[in-house]
Amino acid sequence: MQFILINNVFSQEEKRDVIQFSGVVSNQDTVSGIMGAHVYVPKGGRGTTTNYYGYFSFPVLEGDSVVISAVGFEKASIIIPEVEADSYTAIIAMREDTTYLPELEILPFPTEEMFKEAVLAYQLPNQGDLNNMDRNLDPVTLLEMARATPMDGSLNHRFFMQQQAVYLHDAYGPRYNPLLNPFAWADFFKSLKKKKK
Repeated sequence: MQFILINNVFSQEEKRDVIQFSGVVSNQDTVSGIMGAHVYVPKGGRGTTTNYYGYFSFPVLEGDSVVISAVGFEKASIIIPEVEADSYTAIIAMREDTTYLPELEILPFPTEEMFKEAVLAYQLPNQGDLNNMDRNLDPVTLLEMARATPMDGSLNHRFFMQQQAVYLHDAYGPRYNPLLNPFAWADFFKSLKKKKK
């Protein structure tokens, strides 16, 4: 019988009231709320997360230690006091926690030797054009071309304009083929008949 009385007294001392704990978790430097902050009672396994405005609300017991944590902020804790009302409200200002990471250098090659080899073996996308240009601007080749086709200023200009006309014609239209011309074939047959006579 005494055991039951002691147990009854113990349970009355441990009995704590349930309180609706509400509040706003905000940044210490600004008035704006912190979205997604975790507000929980570690021993009780209860908790919630703040909404877009930093507001939260969940039931706790008097004397509970509530922990507030958010990414980029130092953890904070608050103990729920004994209050006469059935609700408790608090504004919790969090301090920013800046973590400086050591400098990290990322290289595409594991060693300096491999990097040097890759740089030396690299070819430009238009490497073929550059090789052709070097070959065409070779001084020996230019002298040979000048000797083979001696031209004065007017002939040189005419030759250049003809080359430009051929280039533009090939770029924007089909090249003329006399074998596809029916009038050329008619002239060809007439010339054959004249030779037979």
